[in-house]
Amino acid sequence: MRSATGLLGGFAATSATHLGAILSGTSVLKHATKPALMPLLAAHSVTAAAAEEREAPKLLAPALLASAAGDVLLQLGDDTAFLAGMGSFAAAHVCYVTMFVQRGALTDRKRALVVAAAYATAWAGMIGQLWPDLGELRMPVAGYSLLLASTAVTSAGLGWRTGLGGALFLLSDTLIATKLAKWRELPGHQFWIMATYILAQYLLTSGTLEAERRRA
Repeated sequence: MRSATGLLGGFAATSATHLGAILSGTSVLKHATKPALMPLLAAHSVTAAAAEEREAPKLLAPALLASAAGDVLLQLGDDTAFLAGMGSFAAAHVCYVTMFVQRGALTDRKRALVVAAAYATAWAGMIGQLWPDLGELRMPVAGYSLLLASTAVTSAGLGWRTGLGGALFLLSDTLIATKLAKWRELPGHQFWIMATYILAQYLLTSGTLEAERRRA
């Protein structure tokens, strides 16, 4: 458990350093810390489960490591790397959706339908607004955002913590989409993208581990 706590502390410290680097404009530190975020969280998930003499959900670490690959690719800055990064995050969302469904996220069908309808409405509104300004990225963004919304829907069925994580992940990537569409950016736009993303991944991870404890 000490190792798990240390890894979580390392994740928190690296997250704070990364966000501080964004605010201060220290690009070298920002690029150096981003690739370490999700591997630290993945290692924490594995060691935390091991400390309780359980196995971590098999798809949790792959989801986080696919996200880490996406983080690295998005830092490269060219169009090919961006699309590859989007593909990596799509793989992460497939892992998340599969993992949540396997754990009964859709068991309460009435509740799942209400949540799905709410997110479908939000997705349609978002894509409708962004569509004219996305250019050649229209189809990739639309397809990816459907997977993202699926993560949000299924995460809500596992508990409030994962549900909030799924919602924040959707918010983070919506901020990225508005940047792609060249909409007017919020003050500290990149900071809010990463702050909501980091918190989303932590909530998805910690919420999944908590659900596993309840199941055990």
